[in-house]
Amino acid sequence: MSSQQFVSERFGSPTPYGDPYWYQGYASPYYNESHVAFRAKVRAFVDKEIMPNVHQWDEEGTYPPELHKKAYDAGLLAAIWPVEYGGTPPPNFDSFHDLILIDELARCGGGGVLWAVFFSFGISLPPVLNWGNKELKEKIAKPVITGQKIMALAVSEPYAGSDVAGLRTTAVLSPDGSHYIINGEKKFITSGCKADFYTVAARTGKGVSVFILEKTMEGVTARRMKTQGWLTSNTAYLTFENVKVPKENLIGKENEGFKYIMYNFNHERFVLAAMSNRYARVCLEEAYEYARVRKVFGKTLIEQPVIRQKIGEMGRQVEATHALLEQIAFQMKQKVPDSQLGGLIALTKVQATKTFEFCAREASQVLGGNSCVRGGKGDKVERLYREVRVNAIGGGSEEILLDLAVRQMMKTRKPAAL
Repeated sequence: MSSQQFVSERFGSPTPYGDPYWYQGYASPYYNESHVAFRAKVRAFVDKEIMPNVHQWDEEGTYPPELHKKAYDAGLLAAIWPVEYGGTPPPNFDSFHDLILIDELARCGGGGVLWAVFFSFGISLPPVLNWGNKELKEKIAKPVITGQKIMALAVSEPYAGSDVAGLRTTAVLSPDGSHYIINGEKKFITSGCKADFYTVAARTGKGVSVFILEKTMEGVTARRMKTQGWLTSNTAYLTFENVKVPKENLIGKENEGFKYIMYNFNHERFVLAAMSNRYARVCLEEAYEYARVRKVFGKTLIEQPVIRQKIGEMGRQVEATHALLEQIAFQMKQKVPDSQLGGLIALTKVQATKTFEFCAREASQVLGGNSCVRGGKGDKVERLYREVRVNAIGGGSEEILLDLAVRQMMKTRKPAAL
């Protein structure tokens, strides 16, 4: 059966809008049997290894280190990475496998463990693979991809977030040209406490350059930050004091690091968008299932028109956002240039995080006091409500991204004559 005619057997949640449309027996032009098999693999792993433990790990602020190896052995940790470095992509891998992976992982309803295990190296490793020298690739790529080592991206600073050009961390080349001395601070670094390697952006005179630092280097310190959400993310405040970094740890060329950093943003925002929309689905599902059994004034909540309106409005926004995510995935599959996709991905990320925020609020209204308590019936909604803002701000705030989308559109259109 061709992809244009593909119809999957029903799969997953019986809750209305609890899973994407193609799980419910609807036809889709995007998926095939490889996607179906991969979907089942991810779901089985999440249901067995992550879902039962999310609350406990969140409360403890950490997760078992063996989770990296379990995820790799299951064929998930390295699903999007090159085989030559230990990658385990499914047959005929494409961007829709990527979307399925993100979406299904996010069913667990906890972003901290997902970013710590699956996604922090997804934004820190690409500069090494794309522009790093052979030695850096051999030293870092396979150990990170196979889950033996942890890697984090260190760009944001106390005074520079979306404004990457405002970085204050400096890297000064030694007189003999053998090494750089790096000084500065980095803030909000996901996986920073556990990372073995850091992909660090620093100012090198006329521009920004990117380096690999190791946690064992003298002068590198990491301090745990107490976050609102993502409690298992091991988010850190990093300090670099006269860190001596070999010249070979420079990624690509000096002063060209800005473009290496920008290259990361599209996929990071795609991940955040897909996660946020699934979190919105989780909120919808939790609200609906609670409304089916909770009785008020002699009726279940779902019998109240005002509650059905809330569920319907959540479903409308979630399904529309998922369609936009599939549109992005299709453009990626067709190899549309990142420069062309940037604006649309920015809009999609904003659409997804606003949908997530709306659904978290409405689900909380339905669950009432249960959504205000950590643990119990409202556990997922309570946890996800605390994660709304990090998804909306991470990878570029909604305001920054909306402006980016319009500016990119303006570049492709000539001013109309008055």
